[in-house]
Amino acid sequence: MRSSSNPAFRNLQGRGNVGYAGFGSPQGYPQGGMPGYGVDQAPPTQADRPITVDDVVMKTATTLGVALLTGIITAVLVLGGSISPYPPLIIGGLVGLVVSLIVIFKQTPNAGLILTYSAAEGVFLGALTGVFETFAPGIAFQALLGTGLVFGVMLVVYRTGAVKVTPKLTKWVIAAAGGAFLLMLVNLVLSLFGVDMGIRGAGPLAIIFSLVVIGIAAFMLLLDFDLADQMIREGLPSKWAWYAAFGLMTTLVWLYVEILRLLWALNSSD
Repeated sequence: MRSSSNPAFRNLQGRGNVGYAGFGSPQGYPQGGMPGYGVDQAPPTQADRPITVDDVVMKTATTLGVALLTGIITAVLVLGGSISPYPPLIIGGLVGLVVSLIVIFKQTPNAGLILTYSAAEGVFLGALTGVFETFAPGIAFQALLGTGLVFGVMLVVYRTGAVKVTPKLTKWVIAAAGGAFLLMLVNLVLSLFGVDMGIRGAGPLAIIFSLVVIGIAAFMLLLDFDLADQMIREGLPSKWAWYAAFGLMTTLVWLYVEILRLLWALNSSD
C-alpha cells in the first residue's frame, strides 16, 4: 500500500485483511482474517461487511455536513456580534487538533470522535471565516466554491486516470507538503521575534506561496482518493469509511483555509 501525505491515511497503512507489514488482521478480527475465511464466528454484522464507495461517500458527506452546519452557525454569530471570534477560534482549533491526534494515533474509525472533530473544525472555520468576511464581504462563498471546484476537479482527474498516483508522485507530494509546513512553522517562529518572511501577508510572495500550497493540497486529495480506493479494494470493514471520511476532511480543511487566505491576499492587494 502506498503511503499518503495525509497523516490520517498514512497511519492507516498496515490495517486490513491482507496483513500489511507490521500488522495482522484489522482491529476486532482474530488472526486469520475477516469473518467467513476459515474462522468459526458469528454471522457478520452491518459494520463487518466490506466497505463500498457508497459508504465512503455517505460518511464523507455526513462529516462535511456537520462541519458546514456548525461553521455557518458560528460565522453568523460572529458576524452578528453575538460572540467574539476568538473563543470559538481557539476552542474549536484546540478541540479539533486533540481529537484528530486521538483518531490518528489510535487509528480508530470511531464515528463519535470523527463527528466531534468535524463539529470542532466547523466552529474553528466558522469563526475564522467570520473574521475574514468582516474585512472582505463575500469571501466565504468564494472560498467554499473554490474548495468545491478543486475537490471536484481532482476527483475527475483521479477517476479518469489523467494523473496516476505512483510511488514517485507520492514521495514528491509528501516532500512538498512537509516542506510547506516546515516553512510555515519557521515563519511563525520568526514572526514572534518581529521577523516577517512575507509568505503569510498580502504581498506578491504571499500570493505565490498560497497558490503553491493550494496546489500541494490538491495533489494530496489525489493521494487520499487513492488510499480510500485501496481500502475498498482490500475489503476493509465498512466502519472504516468513517476513517476515510476523516482523512479527506483533514485535507479539505487545509485546502479551504489556504483558499481563504489567498482570496484575502488578493483583496488586500487591490
